[in-house]
Amino acid sequence: MAEVQLRNVSKSFGKARAVIDMDLDVPDGAFVVLLGPTGAGKTTTLRLIAGLEQTDRGEIRIGGNVVNGFTPAQRDVAMVFQQYSLYPHLNVRENLAFPLRSPILRTPEDQIAKKVHEVARVLHILHKLDSKATELSGGEMQRVSIGRALVRDPQIFLMDEPLSSLDAKLRASLRVELKRIHAELAETFLYVTHDQIEAMTMASHVGVLDAGRIVQFGDPREIYENPRTAYVAARLGQPRINLLPAGLLGEKVPPGAVKVGLRPENIIQGKGKDATVVRVEHLGDQTRLHMKLGEHDVVTLTDPHSTLMPGEPVRIAARNPIFFDAEGNRIK
Repeated sequence: MAEVQLRNVSKSFGKARAVIDMDLDVPDGAFVVLLGPTGAGKTTTLRLIAGLEQTDRGEIRIGGNVVNGFTPAQRDVAMVFQQYSLYPHLNVRENLAFPLRSPILRTPEDQIAKKVHEVARVLHILHKLDSKATELSGGEMQRVSIGRALVRDPQIFLMDEPLSSLDAKLRASLRVELKRIHAELAETFLYVTHDQIEAMTMASHVGVLDAGRIVQFGDPREIYENPRTAYVAARLGQPRINLLPAGLLGEKVPPGAVKVGLRPENIIQGKGKDATVVRVEHLGDQTRLHMKLGEHDVVTLTDPHSTLMPGEPVRIAARNPIFFDAEGNRIK
């Protein structure tokens, strides 16, 4: 495992600036998630670290060594992609062993067998070693894809939205598995996603990207509770934060505040301003209450056994509001 550092890294494709003056520190042994929408520069950042793209300027270090100009093989990283990229004519054992038989690694067969067995144990697929890749479920194929990276024992694991093609149940299962694998191996993981749930549940550190720049980096809980901008506030949290005109719910507004951010759990029912119920969503583990306050949409969480119906009035007030100025920057 190794620390990864980016210093003033930029990359453009023609006139499109994909990564702009990026500074990033991935601590040794951390599980870092880069979070942002499509086009934010997440995958390009991963490809720059892997050596699949070269920087226009800036420096990349892996394990303390400057790797600009190094080939992907020389950088000793392993990448897991959204697509499984397994060899369909090989069984699981042979797919896992394939990277170890490359001319670069030239791993002895006894060590290959030992490494494949250990990785299959970690991934809980020992019983599938003799199965053809075409006989596997989607979740099992992605485990094998992850295993092909694990067997190499690289300095860092790079993961490009590896769960995005799976259904919701499999994604939830593999999120738990990836977190367990990271804890067991204590390796350095850099993972990119647009899924805030993946970021909140797996990461030790989150970097929020916006148009090629990291706009906030830190512990996911700290970012959730103390976002620097309205953009960052909207990237984390499900349901999303309510961004409303400052003072709409009667809260005291500091100078310069234009918008107030209210997490759904920070909207209190039973007192305050009059709103109207529009829709009630019963989701099992939580119930979401969609309301109208004047012309503004507001979402909060309510009692799972609530009997509120569309059209009914409800009084709401703010707790722990977060204020932003006209540019979307946080006002302390």
